[in-house]
Amino acid sequence: MIPWKTLDRSPIPGGGELTLVQRGEEMAIRVNGAELMASRAHASEERMSILAAERLAHVAAPRVLIGGLGLGYTLRAALDAFPQQATIVVAELVPAVVTWMRGPLAHLSGHPLDDPRAVVEIADAAAILRASPRTFDAVLLDIDNSPTTLIRESNASLYSTAGMVSARSALAPGGVLVVWSAGPDDRFAQRMQRAGFRVEVIRARAHGERRGHAYTLFVGEIERSLPRGTAVPSPTRPRPSPRK
Repeated sequence: MIPWKTLDRSPIPGGGELTLVQRGEEMAIRVNGAELMASRAHASEERMSILAAERLAHVAAPRVLIGGLGLGYTLRAALDAFPQQATIVVAELVPAVVTWMRGPLAHLSGHPLDDPRAVVEIADAAAILRASPRTFDAVLLDIDNSPTTLIRESNASLYSTAGMVSARSALAPGGVLVVWSAGPDDRFAQRMQRAGFRVEVIRARAHGERRGHAYTLFVGEIERSLPRGTAVPSPTRPRPSPRK
C-alpha cells in the first residue's frame, strides 16, 4: 500500500495542529493525528448544500454561511446548487486551509475559491453567527466529526443549545440550518428543537445513493415570518421542544 505523505502542517488557533496528507491521488486533513476529512468520500458534504438550496428555491439572492472550508466539496456544491445571485461566505478558522485550497487541494473541487460568489472569512464560525442577526438564508456547519463526539472539545459550544440559538438568530425568516455529523444524535436534535428549529434527520451515504457509510444530516428550518413581538429563544431559557 502507498504510504501517506505529509504535505504541510499548521497550528490551530486555541491549540492543536492540522496536517495535510496525501496518498496517491487521495488527500486528507487530520487534526491532532485523527482524520477529519478525506477526498475518497464526499457525497454527504455535497448533499448539505443541495438540501439547503432545495428549501430556498424561492429566494432569488440567498446569503449562505458555510462553517469550515475543509476540502471544498460543500462550497463547490453550494456554488453549483444556488443561483448566480447568491453570496456564499465561508468561515475558516485556520488560514493554512485557505492556502491549501488555493494550492494542492484546489483541483479536488474545481477551484471553488476562484468563483466571485465565494467570500472567505478567516474567523470562527460561532463568532460570525453571534455577530450576524437575521443575515443568512442558510447556515451549513461541518466542523469536527459530530456535535457530540468531538475531536476538539473547544467546538462543543458551537453545538450547544446556546450555539443553536446563535445559529437561529443569524438566520433570516424562513432560513435553513444543515449540520453534518458522523452519526445519529437524538440529544443534538432535541437541542435544535429547543432553539426553535423544526428538525428533520436525514441519512446521507458517503458515496451517494446507497453506497458507502451512512452519515447524518440535521436539517433545521424556521418559520418564514414571526408574529409581532415574537422573541428568539434565550440560551439560558430555551423554548420547550414541540409536541409531536
